[in-house]
Amino acid sequence: MIQGNLTGIRESTLNELERLYDAEFERDAFLPDRLLNILVKHTTALNREMLVYLGRDGTVLEIAIGSLGSIALPELHLRRNLDRLAGFRCIHTHPGGNARLSDVDLQALRLLRFDAMCAVGVEDGICTGISAAFLGETEYDNLSIVLKGPVKPGRIPQNLWMKEIELAEARVKQAIEKGGLVETAEKVMLISTDSDESLDELASLAETAGAMVMTRVLQNRLRPDPATYIGSGKAEELQLTCQAMEIDLAILDDELTGAQQRNLENALGVRVIDRTALILDIFAQRAQSAEGKLQVELAQMKYRLPRLQGMGTVLSRLGGGIGTRGPGESQLEVDRRRIRRRIDDLENQLKDLKRQRDLRRARREKTGQTTVALVGYTNAGKSTLLNALSGADVLVEDKLFATLDPVMRRVQLPENRECLVVDTVGFIRKLPHPLVQAFRSTLEEALYADLLVVVSDLSSPHYKQQRDTVFQVLNELGAGDKPILEALNKADAAHITGMIEPADAILISAKNGEGLDQLLAEVSRRVAALRHRAELDIPYAKGSVLSLIHDRGQVLSEEYTDTGTRVACLLDAALYQKVMGMLGN
Repeated sequence: MIQGNLTGIRESTLNELERLYDAEFERDAFLPDRLLNILVKHTTALNREMLVYLGRDGTVLEIAIGSLGSIALPELHLRRNLDRLAGFRCIHTHPGGNARLSDVDLQALRLLRFDAMCAVGVEDGICTGISAAFLGETEYDNLSIVLKGPVKPGRIPQNLWMKEIELAEARVKQAIEKGGLVETAEKVMLISTDSDESLDELASLAETAGAMVMTRVLQNRLRPDPATYIGSGKAEELQLTCQAMEIDLAILDDELTGAQQRNLENALGVRVIDRTALILDIFAQRAQSAEGKLQVELAQMKYRLPRLQGMGTVLSRLGGGIGTRGPGESQLEVDRRRIRRRIDDLENQLKDLKRQRDLRRARREKTGQTTVALVGYTNAGKSTLLNALSGADVLVEDKLFATLDPVMRRVQLPENRECLVVDTVGFIRKLPHPLVQAFRSTLEEALYADLLVVVSDLSSPHYKQQRDTVFQVLNELGAGDKPILEALNKADAAHITGMIEPADAILISAKNGEGLDQLLAEVSRRVAALRHRAELDIPYAKGSVLSLIHDRGQVLSEEYTDTGTRVACLLDAALYQKVMGMLGN
């Protein structure tokens, strides 16, 4: 039986695909030409992804069809014992021509231990390329990935790629004998009322958290249902899917109320979390510094407080009627009180850390050090860029929120200049408000930097939306008027057509070093022009102007006169205009 999204597909097409179950393909061919031609033909006709599980004996075990850009993995009844590979390889197509494997593809290979994961790019009725991935040696308690391709059709090294399956089997067996590999990933269902692009990002977040995405649901609604978010009818339908696919967790693409979460859990029969809880879980895994851990806990507490649920009249406050009068309080109220107390404690600790950070920043300003902050969408390549510019060894991973705690390094610039470059936490669409507030102290590095380098992933199909999100968050933080230099990263992997937006952005590849000399030269030029010396007489009645100069500028000297404060300072152009406006000049 063909699985997946079969809506609108002719019965004759389904019957033709059904006959693949009875077909016999070459045992020694990784991707037989006949099967490749069939997949390309139907991918083109349907404009949807197609997936085939091909056994080692050349038989087709499962066939699935997905929506454009997404496909769910069929239920794995075919798995053998967990001390070996699955015994079949996953071959799937990518409409649009991209023959490369995605992060989700590679995560599925690791977690489900396919013999191999293979992607076929299809565009305009032809195969644009074939890529394959196999499990490699164990690195940091996890199996590495061996990537092959992309190669053109007719150039597949069939025998070599079949040999790679044998090598992968031996590696897995050796890893298990040395210490064991335990499958702990939760099977998740993703649910959104937004768009396929938003689901793509939610899938990347789930993969970063260590989950295995089994299926994705896009529910078109004008507004969320107040009771279940997706509607009771859709919830009943998805309950059957959860049972059939043995789903452990459902993740919603927007923030849920406590009532919506409880109602959905009752309807689906599985645990339910929302996008905010997922991001908080990732942050909790990745926070390394004491301040980062405090900020994560604060955000978790603020998220949890309004979602505390009582247990009917059993937990209602005593003193509400005859036989109930007297001292006492409900467990719900005890929990609320404890959380509020913990929130106060965390905020006080973060205030102490903020004071220490302010002192360090003041010392840097006294010595005239210029700070440049790398900001941008998560996974845009900021940490890779910092490593390339400074020779640092900041953790770099192809995952969302690989960097959570800010990292600062000294960078040498042309013309004997230097600056401090700080790597900040990445931004993301629908950044939950509790996270913005809790991580405000971390994001202050962007607010107080002299220059912002906005790093964007030019190779991303969602480049424009991601860039808009970054500027939106900067405006929310109050850093929208800072001097900005844009760097478009991963230019080596991007398909550039027409004019680049913005026109004065610098094309770079932090991975191979392209454009970095030009970027450093422009940073040096901007740093030289950033601050100009100004000598101002500020009346005592306008003390707010002096406070602003202390907060955002660099004070060189102060002298108190009969009428006010004479201050010598360094101000950037935007701050100078603002100060002069406040002084009425």
